[in-house]
Amino acid sequence: MSGPDVAVVGGGLAGVTTALALQETGIRATVYEARPRLGGATHSFTRDGLTVDNGQHIFLKCCSAYQGLLGRLGATDRVRVQDRFDVRVLTPDGPGGRLRRAKAPGPLHLLPALAGYRLLPPADRLRAVRASLALDRLDPDDPALDRLSMGGWLTGHGQRPRARDALWDLFVTASLNIRVDDAALGPAAMVCQTALLGRSDAADIGVPTIPLGDLHGTIAAAKIRHGGGRVELGAKVTAVDAGPKLVVNGAPVSADAVVIAVPHRAASSLVPEEASPDRARWDGLGSSPIVNVHVVYDRPVLRVDGRDEPFVAAVGSPVQWVFDRTAVSGLTGGGQYLAVSVSAADRWIDTPTAELRDVYLAALERLLPAARRARVTDFFVTRERHATFRQSPGSGALRPASATRLPGLFLAGAWTDTGWPDTMEGAVRSGLTAARLVRRHLRQVRTDGVSGR
Repeated sequence: MSGPDVAVVGGGLAGVTTALALQETGIRATVYEARPRLGGATHSFTRDGLTVDNGQHIFLKCCSAYQGLLGRLGATDRVRVQDRFDVRVLTPDGPGGRLRRAKAPGPLHLLPALAGYRLLPPADRLRAVRASLALDRLDPDDPALDRLSMGGWLTGHGQRPRARDALWDLFVTASLNIRVDDAALGPAAMVCQTALLGRSDAADIGVPTIPLGDLHGTIAAAKIRHGGGRVELGAKVTAVDAGPKLVVNGAPVSADAVVIAVPHRAASSLVPEEASPDRARWDGLGSSPIVNVHVVYDRPVLRVDGRDEPFVAAVGSPVQWVFDRTAVSGLTGGGQYLAVSVSAADRWIDTPTAELRDVYLAALERLLPAARRARVTDFFVTRERHATFRQSPGSGALRPASATRLPGLFLAGAWTDTGWPDTMEGAVRSGLTAARLVRRHLRQVRTDGVSGR
């Protein structure tokens, strides 16, 4: 492959997407990744013969850009997607509930699920329907919504604490990695409209069937190289300047265009002031942590009403979502490996593992009767202190566009202004946008007869 050289700084989903989208149009890209792997915030490691993902990452059927990335990777058969949105919701006291969409056009597809959701009394179910219809009328792109909280809006629309905990927080916290009371109304409304109130199959849940390190790392690297691109691992970029030029492991490198696809904390120190004079504002995006509790039992325990479940949700418990990781981790011998995903985990991020073990094993036993009779063969915790930016009121105004003031220098990452929250889908969309802007820039350079260097 010949043609212009594009440097992509960062090998997460945004950077990988940028490189793949460019090379499809004949533009050579080199991905510089400081770590010894691609994948960014989605990666795997080994522990006592198991392949462990740093956290459980899912997608919804409405995540069209992410599914497009899977297609580019030739990995659409490496994920499993529900035939129909169906979630069992457990409680530590008494029977749980179930949310299962009907085969009807949206938003009617969720009315039967709400009508039969026994974790809410009938009056709260009716209020939830009314609030859903009101939420569907909001414009998520309205800047005024970015200044309001989802919690305040729900209170104003008759959503009592039980409904907030057993319904709204269940999905908003998992989607935005922030509690509903603290979440900005704009992105919360966007998630609810797109996933729950839009197309009937939009919220059907997809889960990778291979480790993330393979899906977003090994396969992605091979695809980039096969297409003529380059992947430089252990390549730390310490400066980016006009030209554009960058410094990689202490050595200067020139390029026809540069895409900075790293988290906002790192980007603010790399982007030169003339490119983004207000880059210091990006620090105001903050961060929100995720903790994942990993438990290996000597027997299967994730059963509800006599049925094995691939995942369940929980309310009234420190447990939020539980996933069966047995097959994907390579565990054999009849045991079961569960991953408990805890979003908005400010309370737990610095809690010692021994205390987390006491809390979460007891919580799992209250939710899963079979766990009371099982023996725990391993317990460990992974912590992502800066899993996402903090999607609180006012955060939307801090998210920058992909283009900067310097020709040939662009931004990518789920923290940029993608129109989506900080998710895998948002990261992929940012990469597609950056690739499109790079192509436009290179066309302009050719038209003007300027080298760009």
